[in-house]
Amino acid sequence: MRAGPNRGTWALLGERSFKDTTSGDGTNRRALILVENLSVPFDRRVWQECTTLRDGGWTVHVICPQGSRRDTEPEAEIDGVRIHRYPLRAATGGPAGYLREYGSALWHTLRLARKVGPVDVVHACNPPDLLFLPALWMKRRGARFIFDQHDLVPELYLSRFDRGEDLLYRAVCALERRTYRAADVVLATNESYRDVALRRGGKRPEDVFVVRSAPAVERFQPVPPEPELKRGKPHLLCYLGVMGPQDGVDYALRALAKLRDELGRTDWHAVFVGSGDAFDAMVELSRQLGLSEQVQFTGRIPDADLVRYLSTADVCLSPDPCNPLNDVSTMNKVLEYMAMGRPIVSFDLREARVSAGDAAVYAAGDDEAAFAGLIALLLDDPEKRARMGKIGTERISGDLSWRNSQASLLAAYAAACRDRTPVPTGEQARARGRQRP
Repeated sequence: MRAGPNRGTWALLGERSFKDTTSGDGTNRRALILVENLSVPFDRRVWQECTTLRDGGWTVHVICPQGSRRDTEPEAEIDGVRIHRYPLRAATGGPAGYLREYGSALWHTLRLARKVGPVDVVHACNPPDLLFLPALWMKRRGARFIFDQHDLVPELYLSRFDRGEDLLYRAVCALERRTYRAADVVLATNESYRDVALRRGGKRPEDVFVVRSAPAVERFQPVPPEPELKRGKPHLLCYLGVMGPQDGVDYALRALAKLRDELGRTDWHAVFVGSGDAFDAMVELSRQLGLSEQVQFTGRIPDADLVRYLSTADVCLSPDPCNPLNDVSTMNKVLEYMAMGRPIVSFDLREARVSAGDAAVYAAGDDEAAFAGLIALLLDDPEKRARMGKIGTERISGDLSWRNSQASLLAAYAAACRDRTPVPTGEQARARGRQRP
């Protein structure tokens, strides 16, 4: 374990952090954001939160895992945000693998939190619902705890592992209850999650704030279409996102096989952008379905290449099946398709309709044949595709824009810190001790 700075060094850092934060509601305050799921700034939502808080006058620290190809440095300061990263091996071997991963993450998080020092707010992003443990340690040292609920972990467990409500499921529910109980304020990504925090978490309405995810519009600026990306076909279909067991890439592939075999449509090429636990299995399924010539898997690609594909796509796919998690979750890929003005085919999920509205068409009941039929419908109707794309961009620049979420995030931080003075750090704390008689 690498030794941290000595006490005198942290005194100087603490003193400077207070002097440098001189504007906005975060004047003279320090925030520590805990992340285990993704590295930062690769985690786009967390990075938007970081920069919003920084612009609001907060000194922001982040503790997160190192990435495999990017975000690999143990320490970084990016645009004024101080990032502390730890090595973490991805879980393998089912639930036991996740327990090993989370145990390692907790140990590193506590180690780095001691290095950061006192903060006014500790902001923990799930999954997992274990970060309340370091948050409790910091609460005892004067911090307020904001729980940023990115996923409903009990529903995630049911959707991902197909083990039913077994002992591990009950343990997951207990951890969620402990997290809610420890949190002073909860951030929910949509109204469905807010309802869970009120109903299942027992939180007061005034302590739960909806901070919707929204794409960074500067990242999603259309460029001229590139017909060569269609591999000689008239149309391009595009999927963007994680490829895990619950993400429905297998549904999309089976729908594409039906589009070819049952509807006789071979006038398309499809590209699947992204990676995840199920990536290799999805490549193999594509081969088994005889789709290898028409379906391309890119893995993760640079933003510039992603924009090229989305700018050329005629239809974008959101094949998340209806399950306890997906029905109430906001899918980032849907918002990103909308930012690029692309029409969407989705299964009929409650929060998908809230996000996309008429920017998408919806296949009921996880019906892969119906999903294929809607793809064919849109391929044959360029005017409808254009109308849907326009609706999407208008929604992203209006009600679903990040500026609305920024206001809610800053209001949540103000509520967490109401009637509390900034915690002293470093030289300030020692100066107080010297002044005592």
